[in-house]
Amino acid sequence: MSPSPADPDRTALPGTNARPVILGSSSRYRQELLARLAIPFDVVSPEVDETPLPGEAPAELALRLALAKARAVAANFPQAVVIGSDQVADLNGLPLGKPGNHERAVAQLRQMRGQAVIFQTAVAVVCAESGFEQVELAAVKVAFRELSDDEIETYLRIEQPYDCAGSAKSEGLGIALLESIESDDPTALVGLPLIRTCRMMRAAGITLLATPGAKS
Repeated sequence: MSPSPADPDRTALPGTNARPVILGSSSRYRQELLARLAIPFDVVSPEVDETPLPGEAPAELALRLALAKARAVAANFPQAVVIGSDQVADLNGLPLGKPGNHERAVAQLRQMRGQAVIFQTAVAVVCAESGFEQVELAAVKVAFRELSDDEIETYLRIEQPYDCAGSAKSEGLGIALLESIESDDPTALVGLPLIRTCRMMRAAGITLLATPGAKS
């Protein structure tokens, strides 16, 4: 398995870190978010079974999968600092993942209308060679409006958010579904809590905001 280079929207600082950075995710949303940090990184899709365990709470599921994804990639690239992440929508203890198709998306949004939903977004940073391993959870409380069936159908037809947990693509038209968002890490709802990610990357030895050409 070879890492594929990311295609960030902005120019990355040239090699400022001794260790390569790998995003262990196939999500284009997470790739776009990590690219904001303007550091070089590669992308490897982890091979992890995302089936919830019996009785597993949404927060526990997100934490377990984020760490499992980072560990799976780090096992093949032990010198790299690997970032894994997972998001699960928590509706009164019921986990809602990616709907995958229109029918399940309709069902999810009907369940969530008029409700407060906690989007549990976990991020893990692992370096197998150094033995570094951290995982954190960013919980985002989202209040959904009382949505009509017509509003749900219009939103899904335009946005088609079938690869988003809970069908809620807040960075797009999904913002029109909501009454409010409460979070201390504003990118967490999109899929990667960058404040926590930055903190853990620094702890793992990755330099951010480095002078171009400097080595960590």
